[in-house]
Amino acid sequence: MKCIVGIGGMTNGGKTTLTNSLLKVLPNCCVIHQDDFFKPQDQIAVGEDGFKQWDVLESLDMEAMLSTVQAWMSNPQKFARAHGVSVRPDALDTHILILEGFLLYSYKPLVDLYSRRYFLTVPYEECKWRRSTRSYKVPDPPGLFDGHVWPMYQKYKQEMEANGVEVVYLDGMKSREELFHQVREDIQNSLLNHSYEGGPDPGLERHTYNSGHSTARLAASQQDTA
Repeated sequence: MKCIVGIGGMTNGGKTTLTNSLLKVLPNCCVIHQDDFFKPQDQIAVGEDGFKQWDVLESLDMEAMLSTVQAWMSNPQKFARAHGVSVRPDALDTHILILEGFLLYSYKPLVDLYSRRYFLTVPYEECKWRRSTRSYKVPDPPGLFDGHVWPMYQKYKQEMEANGVEVVYLDGMKSREELFHQVREDIQNSLLNHSYEGGPDPGLERHTYNSGHSTARLAASQQDTA
């Protein structure tokens, strides 16, 4: 059984925190962070808004990300071992891949691959405040949030809804524990409903098992996992 879970949504909505919590309990779970596929800074265009266009799909090498996902789909056990994830003997037939990022549902070749799609949101003021407390490798220039980040979030969210992409909206104002329990239960119920004949996989019921985690980064070795 293969399950691809999307954890998408706005900047600073809690995507990485939720993803890291899920990695500790879901069996044979790997993660691919969309941020690992940003193009080099000198390839990021400057838009009409005057800002480097970091928050647009064109700033990401999505073909490379898709190739990495396909490598996992081709052989999830080999992919997991290559990225430091111990395959659980009590859940050998269950493999989960989490994709985490802000534009997960804007790249059509990936949209239909998800088993579950989640989308985190927080109000404008909260999002802006959280963004102001973060430190980035490329610091935000003055006015970036209002001039680029927030407008691009609204643009892609509207496109996602117009294209009929079904997601489970998550309230990012809830505590991290509430969000974690909500999503964990939903994923586990989905897995149990699709279990093989002969009964549910016992490994899926062990909520506190620490399976370890993997951050998949683009490298030449990843092509060998296919």
